Amino acid sequence: MSHILPRSFYIRHPTVVARELLGKVIASHIDGEELTGRIVEVEAYLGLADPAAHTFGGKTERNAVLFGPPGFAYVYFIYGMHYCLNFSCEPDGVPGGVLIRAVEPLKGLDTMVRLRGLASSANPRLLASGPGKLCQALGITRSTHNGLDVTRKASPLQVFDDGYSPVSILATPRIGIRKAVEEPLRFMAAENEFIRTKR
Repeated sequence: MSHILPRSFYIRHPTVVARELLGKVIASHIDGEELTGRIVEVEAYLGLADPAAHTFGGKTERNAVLFGPPGFAYVYFIYGMHYCLNFSCEPDGVPGGVLIRAVEPLKGLDTMVRLRGLASSANPRLLASGPGKLCQALGITRSTHNGLDVTRKASPLQVFDDGYSPVSILATPRIGIRKAVEEPLRFMAAENEFIRTKR
């Protein structure tokens, strides 16, 4: 039986949370419909000690969610076209987060196809195999979802544990960044075909 991940899940170090988020299910509620996807690729960001993290330079209005309590959605806009979803980790006041890089679509695929602007015959692997794609497929934006408490039953964005665990986890350096590029802080469900890339 599935249950919403509690705040205690997120209060830990980002590398622990990142690895354990693999296999969990994101649920986004839009216009009365539930869209879900299984998390298959993530990246950990280590707060003030991580030059690649949004929090490296200290607390700002933009990144304040990551300095707050654990279990909240941090959504940012990048390249003037994509939203990216993160979850805050660590105790209140200690910055840290996990970027969700890819999900395996489970429920609401027709709506995901429409939100992505793809043809109805599109390969499901194209729907959410990247941080910007998954936000588009799940209808996630900064104005609507940034700062949401994903541990609340009434939240339009939640993360569930349905008992599934990946067979094996692959750790690689993070991608799409210019600093701390050598750190093996990208984690993937190695056997899953929906991960963005296996390099």
